[in-house]
Amino acid sequence: MNSPPGRHDEDASVIADSLTRPELFGELYHRHAAVIHRYAARRLGEDAAEDITAETFLAAFRTRGRYDVSRAGARPWLYGIAANLIGKQRRTEVRALRALARTGHDPVADSWTDRSDSRVTAQAAQGRLAGALAGLSRGDRDVLLLVAWADLGYQEVAEALSIPVGTVRSRLHRARRKVRLALGDVDPTFVRDSAEVIGHG
Repeated sequence: MNSPPGRHDEDASVIADSLTRPELFGELYHRHAAVIHRYAARRLGEDAAEDITAETFLAAFRTRGRYDVSRAGARPWLYGIAANLIGKQRRTEVRALRALARTGHDPVADSWTDRSDSRVTAQAAQGRLAGALAGLSRGDRDVLLLVAWADLGYQEVAEALSIPVGTVRSRLHRARRKVRLALGDVDPTFVRDSAEVIGHG
């Protein structure tokens, strides 16, 4: 679940160079905006995702001088900013999750999930999973969804949320336990690799 090798290894260089050539920061947007938008949409819906994405990159641009350039990939940093912005809309997120728990329909997941076999199980588990997510604390939900939906590893989540790796592990363990209990051990495969993220550990 670590960042894939390749062009993202150069994120730190782009950020550093953008301090003297601000227009270069646009490259970071081109590399990561789509995944940040998708993550925000999964948590708050399409209507809010555009704003969250724009605000994430604006905040990143404004604080780029404080970026730790020893971290080659900027993905955890960007997800951390997005998670903080989403946290400010916690009531909106919980309201959306509770609505999904009642109706069992998630139009965002329909377009985001890319495997048909995942969709089959999703129809049965979406409502209960949404209810379980709504019942988690913000900290536990942030950790779980950064692992499940943003595909970050433990160290990356720690960097994103500025918390120790041990805290990531304990929050993830607690969140998995609560979600599995709520689902009655059903495998909620409407998120990529959720069998690993939520079902084990």
